[in-house]
Amino acid sequence: MFSLIVGLGIFIAVFYCIITEKVPGAWATMVGGLAMSMVGLFNEEEALHAVSSRLEILFLLIGMMIMVHLISETGVFQWFAITLAKFVRGEPFLLIVLLSIVTAVCSAFLDNVTTILLMAPISILLAGELKLNPFPFVITEIMAANIGGNATLIGDPTQLIIGHESGLGFNEFLFNTSPVAIISMVVLLVNVYFIYRKDFHVSTELKARIMEMNPGRALKDKKLLKEAGVIFTLVIVGFILNNFINKGLAIMSLSGAFLLVTMAKKKPAEIFKHVEWDTLFFFIGLFMMVLGIEKIHVIDAIGTQMINFTKGNFPLATYSIMTLSAFLTAIIGNVANAATISKIINVMAPTFDGVHKEALWWALSFGSCLGGNITILGSATNVVAVGVAAKSGCKIDFVKFLKFGALIAVQTLVIAGIYIKFRYL
Repeated sequence: MFSLIVGLGIFIAVFYCIITEKVPGAWATMVGGLAMSMVGLFNEEEALHAVSSRLEILFLLIGMMIMVHLISETGVFQWFAITLAKFVRGEPFLLIVLLSIVTAVCSAFLDNVTTILLMAPISILLAGELKLNPFPFVITEIMAANIGGNATLIGDPTQLIIGHESGLGFNEFLFNTSPVAIISMVVLLVNVYFIYRKDFHVSTELKARIMEMNPGRALKDKKLLKEAGVIFTLVIVGFILNNFINKGLAIMSLSGAFLLVTMAKKKPAEIFKHVEWDTLFFFIGLFMMVLGIEKIHVIDAIGTQMINFTKGNFPLATYSIMTLSAFLTAIIGNVANAATISKIINVMAPTFDGVHKEALWWALSFGSCLGGNITILGSATNVVAVGVAAKSGCKIDFVKFLKFGALIAVQTLVIAGIYIKFRYL
């Protein structure tokens, strides 16, 4: 009982600090994780294992951060931003539509963290060129990345976990989750239009100035751009073919990053200062805190109660999985949620006969990916994007994210629920 009270107390305190921004997020989760260890919820060996078992995420992020920084030095982001702005003649909403669609499609076939690392700087640059608040641009891309990641097996780490635990393959995910992703994108863009359309006013003079801009002038280092293009393409192809070549996403990311660093002839100190260390330490602390929550058996208790509550009622079980997944994802993140709820589904599934048991897995997928839009903690994509935005002068606090993210999450989850009803139940 002591461990339960102390563990929940620490978790709630950290969550409060993140919401109110009384303490930087990286410090809050690190102190929380270390405090859980100090009071005896887990020892050093377990804490190190909790982090080391997820090093692929950290190393993948480091590699991508380095590559994105070097690519940004070539001026290609500015080039792409100006090209897009000219294509839609400086119309802000059309820009957001285009950017979000590109983000969603890329997130479906690449890692959505990688996608947001590439797209967030572009959207912030575009907003700056049009003298608009970058928040609608960034938050829409974050939502689009999580929604797009729901469309395929490889779009989000949670999908990989679900695919591994369920035995469902790429085509099963594509044909079962992508319809909801497509409809959810429409819902997202409709919301953005009606909520932010008053902020989308750009003067005729500014639009004219945008049309006169020459995107070619933004390119600063064409040689480095060609090298970066080749290396980045190889890394992405490696990601897609990882199931066949089995080299690991982190190894490919870091290999590409350091090969590009060597070609660019950059010093280590110059490169490492552009790594988002606060984001990385946020994750390290979060990994330890999730371990602490597991140690006090809160999640196990919830799972047991849900099994008892839904026993024999398949529709109730399916909707409970999706609702619980969305709730837990908002608190502990979608990766930890998917890993936990997968175990519960494996226990529940054999108790049902004559039904589409895979609906339980799709419910977990929708709850994890779409529920990831509720809070900043919901997915790695959110944390990374908020960090990139803050570095560019666009601050997105917890409450601001929650107000818009929860609205989108609720609507898209309702759509997912209706979809499950008519297709599987």
